Amino acid sequence: MAHEEIVERYSGLARAALAGEDVVDCGAEAFARGCFGAAGYDDTSGLPEGALRASLGCGNPVAIAELRTGETVLDLGSGGGLDVLLSARRVGPTGRVYGLDAGTEMLELARRNAERAGAADVEFLHGVIEAIPLPDRSVDVVVSNCVVNLSDDKAAVLAEAFRVLRPGGRLGISDMVTDDVVTDDAVADDGVDAVRRAAAEARVGCAAGALATGDYRRLLAAAGFTGVDITLTADHGDGVHSAVVRAAKPAIGPGLEIRPMREADAAQVLAIYQAGLDTGQAGFETTAPSWEDFTSGKLEHLRYAAADVVTGEVAGWITASPVSSRCVYAGVVEHSVYVHPDHHSRGVGRALLAAFIAASEDAGIWTIQSGVFPENIASLRLHEALGFRAVGVRERVGRHHGTWRDVVLLERRSPVTGR
Repeated sequence: MAHEEIVERYSGLARAALAGEDVVDCGAEAFARGCFGAAGYDDTSGLPEGALRASLGCGNPVAIAELRTGETVLDLGSGGGLDVLLSARRVGPTGRVYGLDAGTEMLELARRNAERAGAADVEFLHGVIEAIPLPDRSVDVVVSNCVVNLSDDKAAVLAEAFRVLRPGGRLGISDMVTDDVVTDDAVADDGVDAVRRAAAEARVGCAAGALATGDYRRLLAAAGFTGVDITLTADHGDGVHSAVVRAAKPAIGPGLEIRPMREADAAQVLAIYQAGLDTGQAGFETTAPSWEDFTSGKLEHLRYAAADVVTGEVAGWITASPVSSRCVYAGVVEHSVYVHPDHHSRGVGRALLAAFIAASEDAGIWTIQSGVFPENIASLRLHEALGFRAVGVRERVGRHHGTWRDVVLLERRSPVTGR
């Protein structure tokens, strides 16, 4: 279904709600079984009847996101405003809540409901969730209720959510997902026919098609999110589920953010690499490789840069390489982390390593390894603080500037992956 058709569809529902009618966006049986609408909330007392009547969600993202007093919240696809009003209750008078919707009639309905509820610190914005009309790093939490599945460019939606979140910000949404499909014959690994699955999606209102759980995870990781958790909450049959989706934007100190490494970072990344090698404590190499050689041995999905939010200058980076091509070692990687000399002692390395650990566990990595010179005390202490242990010392393993040097072997075993 095209974007214009989706907007018109929900505009029609808004018109019905404005006229005092009950609105439903899926079959009555699916609505009842899936806790769609206001049935999915614990406490809606005191809210306008119009907001409850127009609720079309598939869960309770406000509870999922664990909102706190004073936070700024954005609701993607805010509809009649129910989640905005509930969020405003949670964040209190020192917080602020934005609702974003593409339909002018939905916005009219939401503003009317907010006025009836006496909600002062809320604002409804007209726009699309693929291009959020808010500045970078302007909100603490992004919530959404059964809306991401309506977009035909879900990668853009998640990238935009990452952009507007502040470092350490959270994504907490309810959405529709499907089981992963792993074959080429239009039949899922659970035996569900693709036609039946499409019919089930239509039955519960997934206009543009729900993401498979594996694809959801990959798109969240590609956007830069870590700590990804997808929990199925209701089974609608034929491989279609309601789900809770949680993720976070990596935390780091003021003026910086952690994001996926880009091709445009090449020169700065290699310059930081060379600066580290020039100290004589970062590795056996003496000259940084070309960008082609650098990237060829690195895992594409575990590359992060810490960057200045104003200038874009790279303050540090972290990457990983597989330790072996054998499938038995698929969950074992070796990592490298480097920080620009101007940003030492600012917690950049710690923030990068913490984000990398979370992302590696999301990716199914169970062991992270590294080799560090014993003279590099700062690196040894950093790794120890984040759960690494020394498993041995390779004595006089290589010559560096004419001197035979030892290497301390470090390892972190995940407490959650590979158990």
